[in-house]
Formats: sequence, C-alpha cells, structure tokens
Amino acid sequence: MMANVINTNLSGKVAVVTGAGGVLCSHFAKVLARAGAKVALLDLNEEAAKQFAEEIVAEGGVAKAYKCNVLDKDICEAVAEAVKADLGDCDILVNGAGGNNPRATTDKEYFEIGDIDADTKSFFDLDASGVEFVFNLNFLGTLIPTQAFAKQMVGRQGCNILNISSMNAYTPLTKIPAYSGAKAAISNFTQWLAVHFSKVGIRVNAIAPGFFSTKQNAKLLWNDDGTPTARTGKILAATPMGRFGETCELEGGLLFLLNNDAAGFITGVILPIDGGFSAYSGV
Repeated sequence: MMANVINTNLSGKVAVVTGAGGVLCSHFAKVLARAGAKVALLDLNEEAAKQFAEEIVAEGGVAKAYKCNVLDKDICEAVAEAVKADLGDCDILVNGAGGNNPRATTDKEYFEIGDIDADTKSFFDLDASGVEFVFNLNFLGTLIPTQAFAKQMVGRQGCNILNISSMNAYTPLTKIPAYSGAKAAISNFTQWLAVHFSKVGIRVNAIAPGFFSTKQNAKLLWNDDGTPTARTGKILAATPMGRFGETCELEGGLLFLLNNDAAGFITGVILPIDGGFSAYSGV
C-alpha cells in the first residue's frame, strides 16, 4: 500500500463500493477504510464481499458487506436503505461493478475472408444477449446504483461519485467491442452526471485504469509457463512506461479525486492511470 501522500481524510464519511468482491474494488474499499471512511462493500458474491469486509475490520476499520445486484433497482434501493441504517447517509459512491463476457468477444483481432464459415467466433457470430449483458452490467450497473445512493447525497455538500472507466473508452481494444463501447458510455455518463448534479453538492469523476496484471486477467496476459502472451507484448509495446501498473498505483488518483480540499473544483474528468498508454500514438 502506498502512503496516503495527499493526506485525504475521510473520517466520518460513508463510502459505498460496488463490485467490492473483486480484485481492484476490494482494494479500493480497503484504501477508503484506511483513510477513515466507514465502507459498505456491495457485490453479487456476498461471501467475497464479506471476506474483504472482515479483513478491513481486522485492520481496525469499519466495514460491512451487502449482497447486491446492481442491475435490480429495487434491490439497490433496499441496500441503500440498509447502508443508511447501518452506517449513515452515503457520502462517496464508487461504481466499480462491471466486466466483459465471452459471448461479446471475437476470437480474432482482424476479420479475414472465410471466417464466416470457419470454426471461429467472428463479428457476425457475436451473441446479441451477450452484448446486451455487457452493456447492462457496465452502464446500467453504474446508473442504477447511482439512482439509489445519490438520493442520499443531493443537497449535502462534499459528496462524491467515482466511476471506473477504462483505456477502452479512449480507443477500442481489439476483440472486445461491447466492453469498449460500454466503457466509452461510462466516460460520457460521468460527464453527464457531473453537469446534472453540479448544483446540489455532488462532484462526479472517473478513473480510467490502463493495464494491470491481476488474477482475473492472468490467463490473457501470461502463458502457463510464465512467459508473456502475444497480447502482453502488444500492451507493453504500447505503454511508454513499458510495464503493467501495480494496483497500489491507483490509490493516488482515487484519493485525490475524492479529496474535497485538493479536488474541490474538479468534476466531470476521466483520469487516465495508464503509464502513458492513452497518450502514445505508437510512433
């Protein structure tokens, strides 16, 4: 863990993190707790969220896990009421739930003549329900929790919503058109929300992580023998700093954007944390 170098103090704040059973968002929850926030960890996988909540409590923090389907408005509103009763009104919402699906992914980067009839999943074989699932999980999975928790924020100064965008939002990555499009929508929605809530005390920003090697994407990035895959080679060649990010390197951006003293006039921005990936033309 990096030191809290910008001295963000979230004491007395209630932070809600969706997708908190996952690798990155569980880390975000821990960072917020270490900064003093009382943290609600929301995930469809309640057991995973509970494990991370228990780890926060073991460190001396305040945390509680909640089972939540971010695509169900009634459930999100019920969880919002439970969080309010347990911890207090939400001050910070980190919309971390999201992800991709194999049904919305092509097998190859480039279409070639003959792929339609070949034993390969081409653009023409993408499953509409898979594409819909990815869009819903990422876009509606941000919109619906925001509807539920922003009700507790309106009219209270110093509240924050932080969305999770991606490098895909700047330039689509090959093979994952639905996920790329959905993350582009998140960046656009972040700007929309920032304007919409600008008069009622809520700042809305996003971080856009570059490439981080985690358990979730290890098989895409590394062969069984530990050598890098071809995709890893392309990623590192397109990242000027020449390496993957470390999870702890997301902490500064997270804490900065949530710091009302340091970033009080910043709203509607999408902050790349990417080792220069989004700035590099490849030449």
